[in-house]
Amino acid sequence: MADIQTISENPMNIYQLKKELERIKKRDNELNFRANRTEEYLNQVLQHKNADELFGKITKLNIPRLKEQHIHKIVDIAPTTVNELKVLLQGYTVTINNESMKKIVDTINEFLENK
Repeated sequence: MADIQTISENPMNIYQLKKELERIKKRDNELNFRANRTEEYLNQVLQHKNADELFGKITKLNIPRLKEQHIHKIVDIAPTTVNELKVLLQGYTVTINNESMKKIVDTINEFLENK
């Protein structure tokens, strides 16, 4: 079996994953079994495009203690209420005040209305 090394780990959201799978599909002309199953799942789940735009808008809010991995998860789930965002962030050791959560939710709702 090949000795596989991880060169780097970068968080990404499911929209970036779909783009990466498309790039690999172009390069290799086909995907392996797991990649095909992942692509099928992504086609069923993806709700909106331009996730990079939403990621940028949330990043520009400059919320303290909110890291890139948290923003990617927020973009994936797209919570539309503060309570949904609280539930999402409970899985991480990060605390964000209610004012900042309201800003994030307002940004997501504005983005979803425009799309």
